[in-house]
Amino acid sequence: MVRIAVIVPALNPLPSLIDYIKELLQLEIESIIIVNDGSDAKYQTIFNELKKLEKCIVMDHDTNRGKGRALKTGFAFCLRNLPEVKSVLTVGAHGQHKIQDVEQLIHNAKLFSDGIILGVRDFHSKEVPLKNRLGNSAASILFELLFHKRILDTQTGLRCIPKQALHWLLKVPGESFSYDSNMLVEAIKRHFPIYEIPIGHMRLKKNAIISYDEITNIKKLIDQMFTTYTKSRKVPK
Repeated sequence: MVRIAVIVPALNPLPSLIDYIKELLQLEIESIIIVNDGSDAKYQTIFNELKKLEKCIVMDHDTNRGKGRALKTGFAFCLRNLPEVKSVLTVGAHGQHKIQDVEQLIHNAKLFSDGIILGVRDFHSKEVPLKNRLGNSAASILFELLFHKRILDTQTGLRCIPKQALHWLLKVPGESFSYDSNMLVEAIKRHFPIYEIPIGHMRLKKNAIISYDEITNIKKLIDQMFTTYTKSRKVPK
């Protein structure tokens, strides 16, 4: 098995995150890095409990700096402090990624160790509104038109990334949700492999904070893609 660290960017998480992290610790994982991205003070007790768990590291941002910056904080920590780790797995903090799906990416980490593995969700569940299904299809088609590669789920937050990619991923622009797409665009420019592994159905959460982890608003997603495209055209290869 590949030695893996999990990175969880977290903003105002629910108490259920504690049990979720405990479940993750039952998997073949070296460390779990939780980045408290400027959560409100009332959530501090949750992070205090997480700090007590073995192999669990909590890092704090004084203010909310965005999901992209939280991921970069976790990447930098891995490079500095976890020499034995060969891959990192990014996981959402609001229960949108089932343990079985996380385990599936872990099992594929060795087979696809030369590239980024995306956990691609099935948007065809009856529980997923039609607008979300159509929005995901539109986003996938638009991404292909702009960046010449078809990716079925550009916004999935469940990703396995080899450690050798972290050095250049730290330089990829994007402090908030734009970082997810920017990461893929940079990988394409570098001819860095991107693999897609089917996981479970898309899980919608009523908690509005879920937008911190993944974009569900198609207009925001399309606007962000065009912004990424415009900026990528200005940067020389």
